[in-house]
Amino acid sequence: MNMFKSMAMGVAGIAMATAMTVGVAQADGHGWKPTKPVDFIIMAGKGGGADKMARLMQSIVEKENLSNRPLVPTNKSGGSGAEALIAAKGANDPDHTIMVTLNSFFTTPLRQPGIDVDIMQFAPVGRMAEDTFLLWVHKDEGVSTFEEFLAKAKADGNKWVMGGTGKNSEDNIITDYLNNNYGLDIKYIPYKGGGAVAKDLAGKQIRSSVNNPSEALGFYESGDVIALVAFTDERLPMFPDVPTLKEKGGDFSYFMQRAVVGAPGMSDAALAYYTDLFTKVYNSDDWQSYKSKKSLMGDFLAGQGLRDYWTTQRDRHETILRASGAIK
Repeated sequence: MNMFKSMAMGVAGIAMATAMTVGVAQADGHGWKPTKPVDFIIMAGKGGGADKMARLMQSIVEKENLSNRPLVPTNKSGGSGAEALIAAKGANDPDHTIMVTLNSFFTTPLRQPGIDVDIMQFAPVGRMAEDTFLLWVHKDEGVSTFEEFLAKAKADGNKWVMGGTGKNSEDNIITDYLNNNYGLDIKYIPYKGGGAVAKDLAGKQIRSSVNNPSEALGFYESGDVIALVAFTDERLPMFPDVPTLKEKGGDFSYFMQRAVVGAPGMSDAALAYYTDLFTKVYNSDDWQSYKSKKSLMGDFLAGQGLRDYWTTQRDRHETILRASGAIK
């Protein structure tokens, strides 16, 4: 089997069995509540998918009056998420520190062992969704199909520039896959966040991106960019005319974790509180609408089920990074 094949395979069984391991009754039984504002760390820059998600969740908590203390978002994008991981690991008050994660939660500790971060020490609050990826180009590129993209990118070699969030990150992994499997030499440029990537693609500063739908949607709706292929198992309802890479013969699909974790050392009582809180956020009409409108997938996952998911994804990303030469 191709080592890049579906990063999401096997997860569904875990989710169904263990999604609600920490429930409302347990949270109420502990009686713990935050006594001050909660530090809500975001592992990416402003304007990207993680940032949009975190600020929406914050607004839902406030709108529904779900917490007696506010969540205070703080973007920490440095070092492909290393800054955020280090900040959470060193939190003075783990019970008042939570973090929005993406797949750099898996890849950055593997690439940067010097930061000495063990992801299994984080508290498994809840996976809110799995995000999707599409290949985007500017409408003026003269490319309207994946085959045309391959031909033009191959002809241009390293003059074809792909922008993405972070180095050796999700976007970089997809770019490496395209280079390695289609004989391309695309140059990858890392950004601090997906919002900046989308803006530069719309401004023709880069040639393509593999942004999440939430990051590129505004420029797609304005007609500045077009989607050529989706890195999913089935076509996305929002983009019914966009084929999957599998339809084009590629044995590859890829998804991004959108989860909330607690700082290492968080108490069981605080973990129960935050899992209950984000279960309510997940079940809210606003979150479900956002999931639908932004092509997010996946059920809520918490507790040991989320830990098992982390183990699976960490192992798969380690295989990918070793294959690409990003780690030895």
